[in-house]
Amino acid sequence: MGDPGLFTPRSVTWQLHGDPMMWVAGIRALYLQALLPRAVRGVLQNSDVRRDAWGRLRRTADFVGTTTYGTTEAAERAGARVRGIHRGLGATDPDSGERYGVDEPGLLLWVHCAEIDSYLHVLRRSGYPLTDAQADRYIAEHRVSARLVGLDPAAVPASRSRLAAYFEDMRPHLAAGPEARDVDDFLRHPPVHPLLLPARELLWRRVAGLAYAALPPYAHELYGRPAPAPDVVTRRLRTTGTLLRRIPARVRWQLPPKHVLRAMDRLGPAARPAPHKVP
Repeated sequence: MGDPGLFTPRSVTWQLHGDPMMWVAGIRALYLQALLPRAVRGVLQNSDVRRDAWGRLRRTADFVGTTTYGTTEAAERAGARVRGIHRGLGATDPDSGERYGVDEPGLLLWVHCAEIDSYLHVLRRSGYPLTDAQADRYIAEHRVSARLVGLDPAAVPASRSRLAAYFEDMRPHLAAGPEARDVDDFLRHPPVHPLLLPARELLWRRVAGLAYAALPPYAHELYGRPAPAPDVVTRRLRTTGTLLRRIPARVRWQLPPKHVLRAMDRLGPAARPAPHKVP
């Protein structure tokens, strides 16, 4: 047996992150993260999202894949790289002129919680079988990923109830400012080669629209765009999840960067992620 990494095949995370609905969940996380003005400024003032949008999405997916399925050394190295990048970056509040670091614990915590909430919410709502106890275990496991980006694990919500309380506390600080509108516009109309415009209209807009629809009601209010009724959204998520899960896993996992396949090569076929293996 090789190094099982930070989470190991005995974790909820290992099984959950192999599901194809993680892509929809990741887009929901971007929508949610953009609603904290200080956080989204840190992204937009330090990168040209529109010119390198797909690269940024790939790097985020690669970080999640590496920390979930990579070796311990690879995961720690990925975390150190992220912390090093954040350490040298800052943003400016356009109203007050205040300069602040993008590695402020409060900003890192918002990004972390928006991701974990989105992964859990979308997968469960799309039909992934997970009990409440397993959902709590998943949230608690991600104190590991929180540490990797520079957070104190003890300060990170470790259950559904604490995560819900955190979002309730954060609501007064959320707004759909100009930067959030930029993110919304990008997610609805990402730049692509002219030949790919039909595919963007047919596939991407549906995926992004579903991710937006899966946001909590207060997020819809802030963005000012309505979402379908909750039961309609749930049906769409379940239908999408059913269709994507019918694609053979070996086919899905062939897409770069192939973290799951490399983990199975390292640890053996028993390491294959599957819902029925959730502990």
